[in-house]
Amino acid sequence: MGNVAVIGYGVVGSGTVELFMKNRESISKKVGMDCDIKYILDLRDFPDSPFADRMTKSFDDILNDDEIEVVAEVVGGTTFAYDYTKRLLEKGKSVVTSNKALVAAKGAELLKIAKEHQCNYLFEASVGGGIPIIRPLNKCLAGNEILQISGILNGTTNFILTKMIKEQMSFEDALKMAQQLGYAEADPTADVEGEDACRKICILGSLAYGKHIYPEMVHCSGITRITLDDVEYAANAGYVIKLIGSVRKLEDGRLNAIVCPRLVAGSNLLASVDDVYNAISVTGDGVGDVLFYGQGAGKLPTASAVVGDIIDCLKHHHKVLALSWEDSSADDKFVVNYKETDVSMYVRIKAEDAEALKAAISEMFGKLMYIERANRPDNEIAFITPNMKESDIDANLAILSHSAEIASKIRVY
Repeated sequence: MGNVAVIGYGVVGSGTVELFMKNRESISKKVGMDCDIKYILDLRDFPDSPFADRMTKSFDDILNDDEIEVVAEVVGGTTFAYDYTKRLLEKGKSVVTSNKALVAAKGAELLKIAKEHQCNYLFEASVGGGIPIIRPLNKCLAGNEILQISGILNGTTNFILTKMIKEQMSFEDALKMAQQLGYAEADPTADVEGEDACRKICILGSLAYGKHIYPEMVHCSGITRITLDDVEYAANAGYVIKLIGSVRKLEDGRLNAIVCPRLVAGSNLLASVDDVYNAISVTGDGVGDVLFYGQGAGKLPTASAVVGDIIDCLKHHHKVLALSWEDSSADDKFVVNYKETDVSMYVRIKAEDAEALKAAISEMFGKLMYIERANRPDNEIAFITPNMKESDIDANLAILSHSAEIASKIRVY
């Protein structure tokens, strides 16, 4: 008998139980033995649940039951979840999770503990919800040197930007709609400031390059300053604005990792990814470009990935799957300062006599592209810089700021 426990009976937890029990017969066939969920841990009461007889409020019930082989941790956060996960792994019980915050913060440590105790720590659901990406990176693409991973990693921000682009909604109105539809939390900070996407690109980069990339190493900026003016200028130049997380390997072996809004050319496949959908582009030296696309969040899509990991662990009981990376520290300096990398930048400025500044701007940046929009105010101009070191762009804009307000700047993808 393959016995499983689920910690947390919220959206993902209840989805995991629902999907597992619905497909229990086929799951048992895939594993090669009868499988069941023995415990569901939550501090709340669910007397009307069809699984009320499996509910417990005691973590020790799960920890001390030798029949439990796999535990799904879907409670979230880095406090109780970390303590529970560590103790379970030390007991030799495999843990699967959708907890991106914990994997991004403690992944190297927890993977090491799992290996030492002949069990597994799997987290397919931590990136991209139901989109398979962790397993393909670790297995199908293992023969490649990964040159770059980038994509739309947060459905909430993509929904907001889609509404701004397609329906000319303001950021505030689009956010309010996202909250009403359940796509955004009451406190949307982790989504709109890019923190969620940052955790996900850290996990993908750590797996692809074998060294733990901590969120503190990655420059992260969100979409709260994007305006409809920026959206219109971008459209007139053939771009859409998307929040993109990316990590790529430089020629010297170091990594460039960043999360920020970007102008994405309309011809790029990422430009057509709308609403709450996610898309992750992976470039390998052998396979070239591949794109993983689907629902990046939601009860059942995320549960799909959790249950997939449960099956993998049950099929490989006491066999360590090849999933790991080394720990690191900020002193390693293997993630470069984003200011020292080359980038092209969209810039919007305001000045009393904006047109008169064009000569000075051209002298600063050389060959650049000015962008127009309908009913452009006389005191505003927008342009896209040539590709150059970001610190040099900032130095030029610092000089320009003496004569104009730098209203917006967005990197070009």
